[in-house]
Amino acid sequence: MYGHQGKILHVNLKTGKIWNEDLHEEWRKLYVGSRGINAKLLWDYCKDSDITWDDPRNIIIYGPGALTGTTAPASGRTSVTTVGCTTGLYLKSNTGGHWGAELRFAGYDNMVVHDEADEPSYIYIEDDHVEIKDAKDLWGKDIIETDTMLKKLYGNESKGLYIGPAGEKLVRGSSIHCSLYHAAGRGGAAAVMGKKNLKAISVKGSKPIRVKDPKKFGEVAEEMRELLRADSGAQGLHEFGTAGSIAAVNELHAFPGKNWQTGYTDNVHPISGQALNEKGYLKRRVACFGCTIGCHRYSVIEKGPNAGIASGGPEYETFGALGNGPGIIDTEGVLRLNELCNRIGLDTITAGTVVQWAIESYQRGVLTKEDTDGLDLDWGKIEETYKAVEKMALRDGKLGNLLADGLKIATKKVGQDSYKWAIINAKGLEQSNVETRSAKSYALAFAVNPRGNDHLMTETFAEFGASPEAIDVIEKVTGDKKWASPHYTDYRAEIVRWHEDCYEITEALGFCVFTSTAAYGVNPDNMARLYEAATGITMTEDELMFSGRRVVTLEKAFNVTRGATREHDNLPWRLMNEGAKSGPLKGAMNSQDELDGMLDRYYTLHDWDLKSSWPTRQTYEKLGMKDVADYLETNGGLP
Repeated sequence: MYGHQGKILHVNLKTGKIWNEDLHEEWRKLYVGSRGINAKLLWDYCKDSDITWDDPRNIIIYGPGALTGTTAPASGRTSVTTVGCTTGLYLKSNTGGHWGAELRFAGYDNMVVHDEADEPSYIYIEDDHVEIKDAKDLWGKDIIETDTMLKKLYGNESKGLYIGPAGEKLVRGSSIHCSLYHAAGRGGAAAVMGKKNLKAISVKGSKPIRVKDPKKFGEVAEEMRELLRADSGAQGLHEFGTAGSIAAVNELHAFPGKNWQTGYTDNVHPISGQALNEKGYLKRRVACFGCTIGCHRYSVIEKGPNAGIASGGPEYETFGALGNGPGIIDTEGVLRLNELCNRIGLDTITAGTVVQWAIESYQRGVLTKEDTDGLDLDWGKIEETYKAVEKMALRDGKLGNLLADGLKIATKKVGQDSYKWAIINAKGLEQSNVETRSAKSYALAFAVNPRGNDHLMTETFAEFGASPEAIDVIEKVTGDKKWASPHYTDYRAEIVRWHEDCYEITEALGFCVFTSTAAYGVNPDNMARLYEAATGITMTEDELMFSGRRVVTLEKAFNVTRGATREHDNLPWRLMNEGAKSGPLKGAMNSQDELDGMLDRYYTLHDWDLKSSWPTRQTYEKLGMKDVADYLETNGGLP
């Protein structure tokens, strides 16, 4: 087999059974790889609505891209898919690093973990040798300690995927880490591993990945690299990382602060990618497997009271959620918080958003000092914020246990209208730091995201028109470059529809989505040509995008089995009811009327029912998923 390795590895932690499944030939065309095949596997095993995240029948699937491990640029990504513990719905998270390529070198396209171990365990893979091993000595260790111990056993050439103490304690915002500082962070997949008593998966592989037409493959891959080198946004990502855009976003009054009560902060420079460079904290730029951009950071504090703090990042989202959000405009303050989350295995977006809610709740008198375990929470207090995040990660005390379950549960426990300042939507995932009140494509994309309201399922950055390449994308999608402005509601559904398909196929192939939806050197045309050169499977741009639509619809179907309807496609109460405080769009909000108009158009483009938001039988059959329609008809999931 060319392109794919042809095997899906299955491991049952309870029985110890380990087996290989041949990759179905038709799946290579219908679902391509990674996120697509993961979605199909999750549907096949977990579509019954009574399978919850903590049910032993829930599976967790790891899927490197169909091109991961090849010379395709920036193609080192891995999707992790399961029933999510934060929302109870479909969860796909995605990580970079080098683990996914190593799994492919070991001979596997996807890996499925079943059931749960009786005792702490980890999985060791070396080509055809797969073994479930005792992890008692690893349990309780942080990410760095776990990596050190496993590298000592299996050598530096082995690649590890780990959870930290937060995942072990079933914290719903816990993150899975690959290559130490690359995280599948959103949605709490690490808690699913923790429930399964699975601490780590260490992989070492030596098998080549063959491509059908090496000459053509090399030509298209080089074309992609040249386009990425020329892209106007790629150099900034390399130089300053994702946090290089913070000052510009702040000037647009779109950088959320103090739990989304503000959109502009005086002097955000200390929490920016530029500050990391200028102050000497940045020690090296880090690239995932095959990447030509190298947007990741490795930062170190070398002197002063915080000397010795070292970690990957921080990224834009971390500087937002743990910096501007709680009012910590302090470089070392954020570096400390970032290092804590990376070491203990906690998603920085969820950590920051949950703690911001706690600070505001304390300020309003909804949480008392008894509720906060004596912490005097307030904006800008580094030590109190640090302690609150640590408590959350370790489920320590009354506050830690409250925050560890996330805002969906915390607001119900606390009551007193605290949902109104909790930045979650009806699905329950804490929102990432995009100001949807002034970015309307993002508003729609966040609302319909099957895992909850964030940017990492459908990145619509092109709507800002920030580069010639972005404007070209908007013109291609809408027919007119004038729609490259985030303040319109016109053509937002078209922009979201195109981007969600593009995002899916990008992940299915293993590319970093920065290359196709933030920079634009990788596009549906050259992705289709590269996939065909790799596999020998005839694939046009339209066919590849159609496979993206198929997967997006299957992910939607999974949520339909859990009772998600149009009412779940919304945005946080604050953003729907409180206007922006400042800036050119002062007073703007995501009103229900505005969102309803975009949703109607979006569902129409998908051929989904307007009232329920559910796909119809005709839609499923058009996408080649009659079996899905048959199941949903029997189980009450068709409109």
